[in-house]
Amino acid sequence: DVQLVESGGGAVQDGGTLRLSCAASGYSTNRKYLAWFRQGAGKARQGVAAISTHYGPGSWYRDFAEDRFTISLGNGRSTVYLEMTSLKPEDTGVYFCAASSRHPIGTLNPSWYDSWGQGTQVTVS
Repeated sequence: DVQLVESGGGAVQDGGTLRLSCAASGYSTNRKYLAWFRQGAGKARQGVAAISTHYGPGSWYRDFAEDRFTISLGNGRSTVYLEMTSLKPEDTGVYFCAASSRHPIGTLNPSWYDSWGQGTQVTVS
């Protein structure tokens, strides 16, 4: 099993910055890819960005995140970060960390991800 624990959420003003962290543990083969998703009130879960932990440099983003958000790894590739800048009220939601044991290359479809964290709230006003 993979355990994922998010932190770093909070309230920030329009145009502000937040850095989310997700500590991952468990078999490394079950977390070949780590990703961030978000879910606004009354909305479907939406992919934000993903990164490979096993296969060299490789990350991808949804369009809205391409120029403002950065996904990265740390702590021996067991922690995934999401640096969010120029935040907007529409970025408000619960942000989830997810892990995949498969190869969801280029996709942010939630069905490719096997393990999920509890989420951390981000509020932009």
